Amino acid sequence: MHTKLLFLLFISCILFSCEPTTRNSIVMLNDYTIEEDFNLDIIAAEPLLKAPVAIDFDSKGRIWVAQMPGYMNDLQGSGEEDPSGSIVILEDLDNDGIADHSKVFMDSLIMPRALAHVYGGLLYAEPPYLWFVNIEDDKPVNKVMVDSIYAVEGNPEHQPNGLELNIDNWIYNAKSNFRYRRVAGIWKKEPTTFRGQWGITHDNFGRLYYNDNSRILLGDYALPNTLIDNKYFTPKASVNKLLTIDQRVYPAFAGSVNRGYAKGVLNADSILVNATAACSPLVYRGGAFTQSYDENVFICLPEGNLIKRTLLSFTGDSTIAKQAWENKEFITSADEGFRPVSLKNGPEGSMYVVDMHRGMIGHHAYMSPYLRDKAKAKELDTIVNFGRILKVSHEAAKVEVMSDFDALSGSELVSLLKNDNGWIRDRAQHYLVFKGFKNTIEEVKDVALHTDNQWSQIHALYVLEGWNELSFDFLTNVIVNSNDNVAAHALVLLKRFVSEENIEKAASIFKTVLERDIIGLDLYLGNLLGSYIKIDEERFLPFMMEILRRRQNNSTIVDAIIGGLSDVDAIIYKNKEIMNTLKHTPFVNKLARTISDKNAGIMNSIFTIKVTHEDTRTSGAKMFFEICASCHGANGKGIEGLAPPLMKSEHVKNTERLALIILHGLEGPVHVNGEEYNINLAMPGLIRNETISDTDIANIISYVTSAFSDDPKRLSTKRIQELRSVKSSTGMEFTEFELQALDN
Repeated sequence: MHTKLLFLLFISCILFSCEPTTRNSIVMLNDYTIEEDFNLDIIAAEPLLKAPVAIDFDSKGRIWVAQMPGYMNDLQGSGEEDPSGSIVILEDLDNDGIADHSKVFMDSLIMPRALAHVYGGLLYAEPPYLWFVNIEDDKPVNKVMVDSIYAVEGNPEHQPNGLELNIDNWIYNAKSNFRYRRVAGIWKKEPTTFRGQWGITHDNFGRLYYNDNSRILLGDYALPNTLIDNKYFTPKASVNKLLTIDQRVYPAFAGSVNRGYAKGVLNADSILVNATAACSPLVYRGGAFTQSYDENVFICLPEGNLIKRTLLSFTGDSTIAKQAWENKEFITSADEGFRPVSLKNGPEGSMYVVDMHRGMIGHHAYMSPYLRDKAKAKELDTIVNFGRILKVSHEAAKVEVMSDFDALSGSELVSLLKNDNGWIRDRAQHYLVFKGFKNTIEEVKDVALHTDNQWSQIHALYVLEGWNELSFDFLTNVIVNSNDNVAAHALVLLKRFVSEENIEKAASIFKTVLERDIIGLDLYLGNLLGSYIKIDEERFLPFMMEILRRRQNNSTIVDAIIGGLSDVDAIIYKNKEIMNTLKHTPFVNKLARTISDKNAGIMNSIFTIKVTHEDTRTSGAKMFFEICASCHGANGKGIEGLAPPLMKSEHVKNTERLALIILHGLEGPVHVNGEEYNINLAMPGLIRNETISDTDIANIISYVTSAFSDDPKRLSTKRIQELRSVKSSTGMEFTEFELQALDN
């Protein structure tokens, strides 16, 4: 076991000053354990950082950090709307491998949550906006709004984030159903599958991975946006898939967990059993660890103060994940302030960990009374002015000096498409595309056709795609002369070259692909066929039938085929011979549902959702603090002489009684937990306030039962509407006796 005890000496620069100021800061990692043969180093820490949530690297390899100090400064979440966020540049002026200077690139931001160095500038998310700025002398210029509704509403835990540039030249996001790209200086936005919660990553092939609180790893079996051409079909067997049923976590100590009181959440030693706040998966593609670590997925578990390692295996039509170990994690810490919230592949092959280093990582809208008590007892709410970037490296890794990408020629960038480090390959591809080094087109084509490195071939294909320099003949040449992974991408790219003049050649190449009898190729060929059946049903329908014959019970293949039948699904559905031949197969069942939805005008939801919406508890929390907190207290403990406590009140546990109180009001005396409150004031109801809707009441109930009881509940707006007509004996506020009588 190799754990370094590292000291950050001579850290300079006050966060909001570009003038270096000497600061001595010591950060010890003796409470941290990392897998054998790996090193854990601190690259930067406070006072250079404060609540970092995301990082990216620029052309020189410098780390740029999005900071969110407005998140959970206290148990009430005060200051979320304050412009306290920033984006800073970390610099290592003395070249010792540790940041010693922090330069503010942009400040006065409200909850910035994601950033990406693309197109020679910086793309960043500051809800509700997605912005792009050019960079001159480390300063923002020419600010452009990419999307004015990137993250219109929502809890900070549930707003879009990620900005992951994938191999297909599109930028994807978690908690969002949109992707982005700039073409000829114009930003494009289009629908994609809704994915995950916080963090998103891709593998060497270009498949996407993500997760949510309680599921450590989700993913797509197929390349993004390949199965959604048919807007009335929603692929469910091939996207948003749970890749492992094993959600076990193995923390180093008994930390504080939001629902720790619930049965099964903690074990007999009060240690967390299963994931409750999984986020930010990362497919390791750095090429600097041992081969057994290639394309492993590392996952942040901030509630458990750990980072998990997961292994992937690929079948061609699915992806399977497996935890690397039982009773063990890749990184664990006994420091309850260790909050890994993001991971990143680095320019030299290391893995970088963004440690927000905060006592309270869960939003106040979801916080249980149990966790509030734990946090206060441990003073977790005082851990707020911290933040760290850690680097994970392998002891045997060779350190390579990274060149400045801005200074590289086109030919030098082409050579980097063959690099072992996926971060280098991604960046080389992107620079070739946006800088337009078309003088290297023959070099790029040579890589796409003749290299023995399948990943560099795929990168080269998408350089040509970005330049709009692909052709039908070139892609078919790639299919014939390349392995299955490269051929699959060429089939995807063939979709834009569907035409009658290519019919003969297409039929010939499709026959060749079918003869390979490879399930992954059947998937992408099946998805392509609908476009060709549209122009020559007689010639290309047999190809579809052959794939369905040998893969008729394969739901991923069926999804791919129906997803490509946009213009001919009704024709095929009316073909009695086909329907009888495939009777009782998933194809017929899914196609029938698609046609039904098409006739009813029910589209795949990604084509109808325009913005993300706020969850009920967050909306309820806002209304509670506006309307209720002044009397009941922000912590729900009541205020003497004004209102009784809500915390663990029997009136909160009963949602219908709570709704009646909110609607019609309550006149004392009232008992809470056996204690009488005879306050000489009546709580007025909200029923006469026409601006308060049934949805608002439902949201308040959702928040109050979550924040002040151990049993979060909801009440339907329909039932709330019915309760509006339930009156007290006076027609005014209810008494406690009347409420109790209604229960009976």
